[in-house]
Amino acid sequence: MPWRRKPSDELPTLSEPLVSVRDADLGYGRRPVLRGVRLEIREGEFLGIVGPNGAGKSTLLKTILGLLRPMRGEVACRGGRRSLRFGYVPQRETVDTVFPVTALELAMTGRHALEGPLSWPGRDGRKRAMESLDRVGMADRANILLRDLSGGQLQRVLIARALCLEPRVLVLDEPTNGMDLESEHALMELIAALHAQRALTVVMVSHLLNVVVNYVRSLALLGGPGVISGPISEVLTVENLERLYGTKVTLGELDGRRVVLPCRERHGAR
Repeated sequence: MPWRRKPSDELPTLSEPLVSVRDADLGYGRRPVLRGVRLEIREGEFLGIVGPNGAGKSTLLKTILGLLRPMRGEVACRGGRRSLRFGYVPQRETVDTVFPVTALELAMTGRHALEGPLSWPGRDGRKRAMESLDRVGMADRANILLRDLSGGQLQRVLIARALCLEPRVLVLDEPTNGMDLESEHALMELIAALHAQRALTVVMVSHLLNVVVNYVRSLALLGGPGVISGPISEVLTVENLERLYGTKVTLGELDGRRVVLPCRERHGAR
């Protein structure tokens, strides 16, 4: 079944990118993980960064967030990095739920970047945190301990914490990892709604290709030493996917959703 271009794939002509990665080699010490990376993140973008384990997704993410300097090349932010506020949502497995912390208390820590790490948010910070919890459908769980939340609920609280910072760019690291199908769909619908409601710029890292390609407007495929990026209508091709995963694939559509499947081997064929 041929893949059909969707109207939402068309990206409007936009101004100078918020973040530009220009001919950059990325890695640790003297060992590059990615070479010659070119990537642009524009205002109002919904970018998916996809690749198999070990492809360099975390390395690229750290570079975008300013936690890792390129070994070669340049990473530029419009107006300077200090003027560009990122709301980072880590993988929920990194959160220790042993401590008796409530959903509201965790969301409030998102204000530390604005008010200082040693300060505790006051009335305004608490109000912002409650508003953020409400935006992700967790206001009624504000006083519930983290250990009593489901995985999907904890992920929503982490998103609320990032939103509490009032970010210009929301960055999510494997947000649906380990979720069942229903929770995965609900969370992706939430992220899409956050993007659409206020034209929030969203960058999402995932290894779940079939999830990502049904929501993002642009795509960065990581595999081998380089990155292929651009509008999804240009990047999501059989040729690019086969090069990335090293196997034959079928690219099609089912019930209006994009589907990528490995081709079945024909045993006994000559």
